[in-house]
Amino acid sequence: MRTAEDILSEGKTIAVVGLSPRPERDSHLVAKYLKEQGYRIIPVNPMVDEVLGEKSYPDLKAIPERVDVVDVFRKAEDVLPIVDQAIDIGASAVWMQLGIVNEAAATRAREAGLGVVMDLCMLIEHKRMVGKGKL
Repeated sequence: MRTAEDILSEGKTIAVVGLSPRPERDSHLVAKYLKEQGYRIIPVNPMVDEVLGEKSYPDLKAIPERVDVVDVFRKAEDVLPIVDQAIDIGASAVWMQLGIVNEAAATRAREAGLGVVMDLCMLIEHKRMVGKGKL
């Protein structure tokens, strides 16, 4: 998986790091949309037990199933340890949401063979690709 289109078409299970239980938060809106589009959403937030009807995990390593994409809603400076965990669990890609750029984390992920998207919204990109008939 390399491009945003590849990641969205091939990745079926998405761990959303920083998924908020608050409906007005971007992480919640994006995850809800993706779930409605048929993706398997796994919340990663140590502060809550459940989001969007799905069990929440404290970190990526606690997830007991395969994760294709790690969708990150955390500050840029918090991304590197998340990428390390994504590598450790065998994820295929890391997606840093709109406004999140961490070149060191992106380089580490790419060197480990993961696809990387930075500074793009998964919901916006999905809608754009659906509109173009690509998904």
